[in-house]
Amino acid sequence: MLIIPAIDIIDGKCVRLTRGDFASKKIYSEDPIEVAMGFKAQGANMLHIVDLDGAKTGLPVNKELIVKIKKATNLPVQVGGGIRNLDTIRYYLQAGIDRIIISTIALKNPEYFSDLFRRYGADRLVVSIDVRNGALATDGWLETSEQNLTEFLEELKFRGVREIIVTDILKDGTLTTPNFETIELVNGFGFNVVAAGGISSTESLQKLRNMNIKGAILGKALYEGSIDLKTAIKTVETGSNLTKRIIPCLDVKNGRVVKGINFEDLRDAGDPVELAKYYSQAGADELVLLDIAASKENRKNMLEIVRKVAEEVFIPFTVGGGVTTPSDVRALLLAGADKVSINTAGVLNPGFIQEASGIFGNQCIVVAIDVKKVNEKYKVFIRGGSEETDLDALNWAQQVEKLGAGEILLTSMDRDGTKSGFDLEILKKISESVRIPVIASGGAGSLQDMADAFNIGKADAVLAASLFHYKETSIIEAKKYLKFLNIPIRL
Repeated sequence: MLIIPAIDIIDGKCVRLTRGDFASKKIYSEDPIEVAMGFKAQGANMLHIVDLDGAKTGLPVNKELIVKIKKATNLPVQVGGGIRNLDTIRYYLQAGIDRIIISTIALKNPEYFSDLFRRYGADRLVVSIDVRNGALATDGWLETSEQNLTEFLEELKFRGVREIIVTDILKDGTLTTPNFETIELVNGFGFNVVAAGGISSTESLQKLRNMNIKGAILGKALYEGSIDLKTAIKTVETGSNLTKRIIPCLDVKNGRVVKGINFEDLRDAGDPVELAKYYSQAGADELVLLDIAASKENRKNMLEIVRKVAEEVFIPFTVGGGVTTPSDVRALLLAGADKVSINTAGVLNPGFIQEASGIFGNQCIVVAIDVKKVNEKYKVFIRGGSEETDLDALNWAQQVEKLGAGEILLTSMDRDGTKSGFDLEILKKISESVRIPVIASGGAGSLQDMADAFNIGKADAVLAASLFHYKETSIIEAKKYLKFLNIPIRL
């Protein structure tokens, strides 16, 4: 889930309101650019900027300042407030603003909105729904529409809108809790939902993350110190500040689970659906299914197997292999996967990672990195480990985080299937250099190896295959052992 800091502007200053009341204005900084740079330094991946003067007057009063913020930070920026015509939209997009937030137009002039939507599409236009006592608000929250919320959502769905920002005005700026009921209502229509208003604690963020929404906008909570940005980001990226995960891995080839050594000498390990069901019942926190030959053989993923697994398991599972387009990601998510792993296609086209994250949310996107030590340097390999690239593993991990990956699956090819322990050197370097969770893979041969991955390698999760497939230990035994070592684990 994406955490998006908010910058609201009145008279060129960074302010916050309470419940949308302009009389409640509190100035936090005379320099919004400085505030934006501070958010960037704390790890922000995007900014939400609202021209409150514009929202009130219908004109983009602070547009030049907003463009300066974009240029200073070079972060993705979405802008709202005072955007009521084509000229304003064109100005912002030509100036480099990434996304335009539409609210009043969508309610008051739906046909004009449809024309704009056809012109710029779902990737550039985001609809903001502002609710007060169940009614839709417009014109900078100063007026109320008579249109029914559910009917409006149905209309937006029909028009092809993908992402909606949901704000409960009576919660906004109160430092309480968001309106989970309204957020859940909008989420139920299948939109990518970004929540705003009243978010002020890690508990609320964790609850929102569990609702599987795309993001949360934080405003007054950041300015008043109720929560700091780094903590917020870490909370939603790990799902918890503490709990570690045990993840069995199912490498699939020709419809069967296989396992080898160093990506070679594969031997059969069973039926993927039956194994997935077994691990789900045996206490696994998540599952990973990888079609290990799809990229090498230049073919698509195993949709039918994914559908069958989704029917049998009740824990999150990630699917990878042969994922090359947003359509592939969508198909796997619709088939029942909770996350999709991107590897080869992301290396060949890094923009694909950014595009997929933008469409589906970074909580759905895992980037798999296969590494091997070559001349004392950790290099990235693709196409099922058969092709070396010029990429340095540490640099690539940092880059995929910036591109929008929500998690990294790090596999040591040197250790894969050897049961000689994880490569703690590269695991620790990458885990400490990124804020997103890192899953350790390749080399699990004992329970102590798992403990080392957590304690020394700083991993957020460990992946294991042979150790579990061939009944050398069980997930429950592994969890009890880790719990005994005071490693936070869910029994």
